[in-house]
Amino acid sequence: MTNPSPDCDPEPEDPTTEFAKDLEAFKPIPAACPLLDVKNLTIEFATERGLFQAVKDVSFSVAKGETLAIVGESGSGKSVSALSLTRLLPEPPARYKSGAILWKGEDVLAMDNARLRSIRGGQMAYIFQEPSTSLNPVFTIRNQIAEAIKLHRPTVTDIDAEVIRWLDIVGIVNPAQRMKDYPHQLSGGMQQRAMIAMALSCQPDLLVADEPTTALDVTIQAQIMEQLRELKKQFHMSIILITHNFGIIGGIADRVAVMFRGKIVEHGPTLDVLRNPQHPYTRALIDCIPKPGARLHRLPTIDHAALSLTP
Repeated sequence: MTNPSPDCDPEPEDPTTEFAKDLEAFKPIPAACPLLDVKNLTIEFATERGLFQAVKDVSFSVAKGETLAIVGESGSGKSVSALSLTRLLPEPPARYKSGAILWKGEDVLAMDNARLRSIRGGQMAYIFQEPSTSLNPVFTIRNQIAEAIKLHRPTVTDIDAEVIRWLDIVGIVNPAQRMKDYPHQLSGGMQQRAMIAMALSCQPDLLVADEPTTALDVTIQAQIMEQLRELKKQFHMSIILITHNFGIIGGIADRVAVMFRGKIVEHGPTLDVLRNPQHPYTRALIDCIPKPGARLHRLPTIDHAALSLTP
């Protein structure tokens, strides 16, 4: 496992892989004073068979304006780690066994409910992986975004204008009409854009995007990722991108942490990890990405039996 402490002044080399080409213009942001600092976090769940550790001694940090991608397959602990940042995991069955989650130097695990509510959405916002289930089907898009604005930005007087503004920013055509729609009246891509608008309307310092392109076709996936890139530049915010797909992190992630069975097995600047992966699991994930022009009878798969023997 590589050292999770970010390099304060990396010098990326010229990329040599197809998936590193988009990163030429990106350099990691120095993280001397991280916005978020997770230290040796271990989370376990109570089950009928006893305690199960879903996250094991995980450490990472995110600086102001930086994007960290957390990559791994389903069940590796990515989403559990993300939800733990504002203690969204139900306790019980979840239990924070050890470690610390420092938000602007303040320990999230020691916060009371009132303090947590002020951070959730207002300072740290989420885009969840399935918008059709995350959006409330009985309320209009307008009502759901307005609720977030009223809670976290009470000084806003013209709520409708603010809702329209954010829907327009994320690329929804005719936002004044679309905000009156219910979630089922929107396509999957428009639902995800509405979720992004809801998250950004609170003007958070950190956006946690948990599989933001799940269940979307490849064209819409590219549009959503481009949207996140542009919004990051426009609002100078930090992003944690949770994904299983190395192919979508190019051009947006400054650093990447690879999770396998609840642990971070590799961590470093995105260019370095893509060009020279050190852990067998990282290499296996990258090998699984379809390469344009490659003639293969069968895509590579991950040999979990062999990886189980890897420390």
